[in-house]
Amino acid sequence: MTAVIIPKKRSIYKMPLIYLSMILLGAGCGLSNIEILHSTGLFISDLFIKIFKCISVPIISLSLIVTLSGYNSEKSMKAIWQRTLFYTLSTTLGAATVCAVLYYFIKPSNVNFSQANSAPVVNTDLSYFQHISNIFPANIIAPFLENQVMGVLLISILAGVAIRFIPDVESKKTITNFFKGAHGLFLVLTKWIVAVIPLGLFGFVTATVIQLRDGMDLKGVGEFLAVVVLANIVQGFIILPLWLKWNGAKPFQTMRGMLPALSLAFFSKSSAGTLPVTIESAESNLKLHPTVTRFVLPLCTSINMNGCAAFIFATVIYLMQNNGADITIATMGLWVVIASIAAVGNAGVPMGCFFLSASLLASMNVPITLLAVILPFYSIIDMVETSLNVWSDSCVAKVVNDKLNLNKSVLNKAS
Repeated sequence: MTAVIIPKKRSIYKMPLIYLSMILLGAGCGLSNIEILHSTGLFISDLFIKIFKCISVPIISLSLIVTLSGYNSEKSMKAIWQRTLFYTLSTTLGAATVCAVLYYFIKPSNVNFSQANSAPVVNTDLSYFQHISNIFPANIIAPFLENQVMGVLLISILAGVAIRFIPDVESKKTITNFFKGAHGLFLVLTKWIVAVIPLGLFGFVTATVIQLRDGMDLKGVGEFLAVVVLANIVQGFIILPLWLKWNGAKPFQTMRGMLPALSLAFFSKSSAGTLPVTIESAESNLKLHPTVTRFVLPLCTSINMNGCAAFIFATVIYLMQNNGADITIATMGLWVVIASIAAVGNAGVPMGCFFLSASLLASMNVPITLLAVILPFYSIIDMVETSLNVWSDSCVAKVVNDKLNLNKSVLNKAS
């Protein structure tokens, strides 16, 4: 028994120790005057940016296609699916909007890069009609080759919906299986990349320390972190309870019933790992119908990412702002939508939100070395985000159950 326990204890501290080691090593390399160490760190940083660019567009596209093509059109499940999707999109958009409002009022200040490292990234000369026109690609391959995120999102949404309308059952099954297989392939590649993230952290920290020596000022990062954490707190303790009350549910009773799942989510930082406890808490404590919990909660675990949407919005806007973009209300509104859609297409892997944010930024050629400053704090942010995601899943399941309870025949047929 002792032989089994020891590896488990080691695994608890393994990743934090690796992260700390890479941070210290990167800082040491950046502070040193050894050119070869600087070159190595900058090379690794540049390499990971290219990896993010390579993986970002396919994983977002395939996640959306698989999610949307998996729509269950059977009458017994149609009402549950429709309500779940509507509530998921509504709460996710709400979380990103809350983050946008907080960002607007807090106005995180820039990290002051040295002149040599500053790089404007957004062309603001285009009119809004030109921006909208650029969303629609001239051919289906161009957005993927040119890393046009909005074009990729548009094509993926249309493809995912169109698959459901293929009349031939065999053709529909074949193309669905193809996209599921491709999605599974990229998930494996993504997990491999996440496994070597500490190496990327070394490169990012090295590059950041070099920039600090050249005159970068980190004032403002704390304000960015405050925006992210406050957005999660406001969404979890104000917006979602008000939404529950508006739909006739008792917010505090619901939260109390889901405490076992919320506590586990906070410490495990995994919505998927918490899912069995989430289902058990919903059925035992909230008395939700098993048909609802065993369909809605697994689905929400994949697509209902309130915390992720808030983090993506704040991170993308903050790094764009730090690299010369003119952040207008219209820009923030556009990114509320993009962050929400991207969160729905989240890969569902460890550090998924951080990885997705980095991928989106890299695909737009926005320098992401500033993420090295955020990464050491992401573990705490991830705990809060995961708890919010599970809480939002529970709220959606509660509202769907209560709404469909008015028509018990729907639940009975589904079961």
